Amino acid sequence: MKESLYWTSRSTRGRIENGHVPVRTPDLVALMEAYGVTDSESRERLTSLALRANRRRREGWWHEYASMLSDAYRDQIEMEAICDSIRTYQVQMVPGLLQTPEYGRAVTVASRAWRTAEEIDRFVQVRLARQERLAGADPIEFWAVLAEGALRQQVGGPDLMRAQLEHLLAMAERPNITVQVLPFARGAHSGMFGPYVLLSFPQLASLDLVLTEAPTGNIWMEREQEVACYRGLFDDARMQHCRQRSHSR
Repeated sequence: MKESLYWTSRSTRGRIENGHVPVRTPDLVALMEAYGVTDSESRERLTSLALRANRRRREGWWHEYASMLSDAYRDQIEMEAICDSIRTYQVQMVPGLLQTPEYGRAVTVASRAWRTAEEIDRFVQVRLARQERLAGADPIEFWAVLAEGALRQQVGGPDLMRAQLEHLLAMAERPNITVQVLPFARGAHSGMFGPYVLLSFPQLASLDLVLTEAPTGNIWMEREQEVACYRGLFDDARMQHCRQRSHSR
């Protein structure tokens, strides 16, 4: 299909593919034709997901904080709003969706990304607002495997960490949340080289995304080969926990 028939400009395609603008139905149809998506079931699911994403985007609470959110962090929040499950492996830090306000504040101050008390307050508010996806009428499934170091790191001191650990225990009691700890005693394993987040979407595994975080910004991966690699790493990490637990009985 000729490009002139379905794009007004190359910049329009770039903005859509980078998630900077909503995907209108005509544009989505053109994209699916251009990329050879002919299966009716896949087209229906993609259309449903686009409509859901656009609705969440219009209604998103994060617009209130637009001036302080980077494009990468806004993308993360928007993806969390429309995905139905998140799996994460964390090496050094409790994941943001499970942090207490005090832990989140201590981490935010240590990051040096925000300079004023007001900026820090607002960023902590954003992190707490993200946690609403774990509750409500349609909560996401959340599965976290934490290296023991994430629990040993004394963020904010013993009292703060005690409250954070108690919060983890309480959150793990929810039916949609699983928390596993991979102990130091397990030794070397395939997932020990860095934290990552896997986001999955309703009914279509080919849309899964991987997010890796770094001080200079987030990196998204969406190629099936890359995503499959991280699925394997996560499965290995959660099974390492199970094996270690069974050995300790």
